[in-house]
Amino acid sequence: MLRNDDRDGGPAPVGADLPAGARFIGREPGVGPGWLAGDPPADEDLSACVACGLCLPHCPTYRLTGEESASPRGRIAAMRAVADGVAVVDEPFAAFMDGCLVCRACEDVCPAHVPFGRMMEHARGQLTPHRGPLGRAIRWLGLDVVLPHPSLVRAAALLQPVARPFLPARIRHLVPRDAAPLRRLPRVTEPAGAARGVVALLSGCVQDRWFHEVNRATIRVLARDGWRVVVPRGQRCCGALAAHDGRLETARGLARSNVAAFGAVEHVVANAAGCGAHLAGYEDLIDVGLPVRDLMTFLHEEGRPPQRRRRVDPPVRVAYHDACHALRALGIHAAPRALLGEVEGIDLVDIAHGDRCCGAAGTYNVTQPELSDRLRDEKVTAIVATGADVVASANPGCTMQLVAGLRPAGFTGEVLHPVQLLDLADVTAERP
Repeated sequence: MLRNDDRDGGPAPVGADLPAGARFIGREPGVGPGWLAGDPPADEDLSACVACGLCLPHCPTYRLTGEESASPRGRIAAMRAVADGVAVVDEPFAAFMDGCLVCRACEDVCPAHVPFGRMMEHARGQLTPHRGPLGRAIRWLGLDVVLPHPSLVRAAALLQPVARPFLPARIRHLVPRDAAPLRRLPRVTEPAGAARGVVALLSGCVQDRWFHEVNRATIRVLARDGWRVVVPRGQRCCGALAAHDGRLETARGLARSNVAAFGAVEHVVANAAGCGAHLAGYEDLIDVGLPVRDLMTFLHEEGRPPQRRRRVDPPVRVAYHDACHALRALGIHAAPRALLGEVEGIDLVDIAHGDRCCGAAGTYNVTQPELSDRLRDEKVTAIVATGADVVASANPGCTMQLVAGLRPAGFTGEVLHPVQLLDLADVTAERP
C-alpha cells in the first residue's frame, strides 16, 4: 500500500514513518511461529478470517458464555497469536481449543468460507503435551488402537455387559445397553426386481456394533429400491473422531485404508452424518476422495419406486433432529423431510431452534460435560414441546446424547434413524 505523500519525490509506503518500535499486526521480524512440531493450522487458512463477527450469534459456546475466547474468531485469534510467535501452545490455549464443539455452524454463515473445522483439527493436534498422562492414554487406546481395528471394536462390544458397571456414570448413561458384537452384515445383497446400480455401504465402527439395526434397515431399503448393496470387508473406522481430536496421522491412515477398500465403486453411501461429512473431506487429508453420498440425500435424489405405497400404522408424530454435520457440513435439510413426508401416518414436525447443536459433538459430551449438558437440555426441552412420539436422528452420537437426556425428562417414545422409519413404512405397506 502507498500513502499520498510526495515530499520526497514520490509516494512512500504506508507506515514508513511510524514511531520507533511500532509495527503493523503480524509476525514480528526475527520471531518464528510458536507451534510445536507437527501439522499446525495453515497460515492461509488463518488469514482467511477477517474477524467480521457474523459467526458469533451462531456459535453455541459463545451463545452460552458470551466470552470472545469461546467464539470462532476468538479461537482463530489465539491460533494467530501462536502463528505470529507472540503466544505459545499452553494450557489456556488448550482450553480454548477443547471448548469448541466443531459443529461448524460458523462455516455455514461465514462470507469468507473460512475452513474453521480444518483449522480446529490441526490446532488440536498441538495439544497432546498439555494433556495429563491418563487423558493421553485414554485417547491413544480409544482413537489410535481400538476404533481403527474392527476386531477390537467387536471385542469392546462383547465385553460391554461385564465392563458396564465399572464405567464412569456419564459414559454408562450414554452407551446403549444393546450391542451386536458378533453380528455381521451380508457382504452382498441383491436388489429386489430390476437392478439400478451398485452402492457400497460404510458400515462404521460405533454404528455397526451399537446401531447394527440401522445398517440392516439401510440395506433393506436400498435393496427394495433396486440397488445392489455391497459391504467391503476391508473398510475401517472413517477416522472422524481421531481427526476431531487432532490425531491426523491416525485419520490419514484410516482414510487410505478406506479408499483402498472401496476401490472404484460408483457410490459410497454413509448413514451416519458425522462419518459422511468426514468422508467428504478426505481430500483435505490425503488428496484423494471417495464418491460419498449421504443415505437420505441419495434416496431422495435417485428417487424411490413410485408404485409402492408407504405408510405406518398406527400414525406417529415424528420430530426431525438435524445433526450438525449433516446440516452444516453437507447442507442436508430438505431431503430427509421430503422422504418422511411421503409416508402416510407420519406427522412430521420441526424442533424449535433445530439448527442448534445438541452438545454431543464426538467426545465433547464426555470431555466438556457442563456445556454439553446445557445444550442437551435445551434440545430435550424443545423436543418434548413438540409432543412427538418418535425423534428421527441420523447420527449415532446425537442419538446417544438425546436418549440420555430424554429418558430423565419422561419421554416414552423412541429415537430412531429416519431410514428405520422408511423401512417400517415399506414393510407395513407390503402387508395385506
